[in-house]
Amino acid sequence: MQLTLNTDYSLRVLLYVAERPNELISTKDISQHFGISHNHLVKVVNTLGKLNYLTLKRGRYGGGMSLAIKPEEINIGDVVNALEPMDIVECFNSEKNSCIITSNCKLKGLLAKAKHSFLSELRQKTLADIL
Repeated sequence: MQLTLNTDYSLRVLLYVAERPNELISTKDISQHFGISHNHLVKVVNTLGKLNYLTLKRGRYGGGMSLAIKPEEINIGDVVNALEPMDIVECFNSEKNSCIITSNCKLKGLLAKAKHSFLSELRQKTLADIL
């Protein structure tokens, strides 16, 4: 299993911003720091704003981002679950499932348990824990 670039970049953004609690951070700063495409980063930041993890202030001068909530209140598992497509296999998505063995398959339960364990492990940590 591999996290998407969107989730990877989102976690990096949250860490970067959390390490600078009294600053308004620009997407340009983060883009340069991590060597990430600015256009991709803008999308990531907008998503984090819509999820209420970041406060976004527009403007060339005086604009930027900051954490919308305390790092202790940002659960890593919740962030990953909100951003990551967690349909590990086709049958996890009832709308797109066309697998003919779904009704008798024991693999689905095993993979669901593994997914639950993965998220459960991540939910034990907050952004503050990994700063």
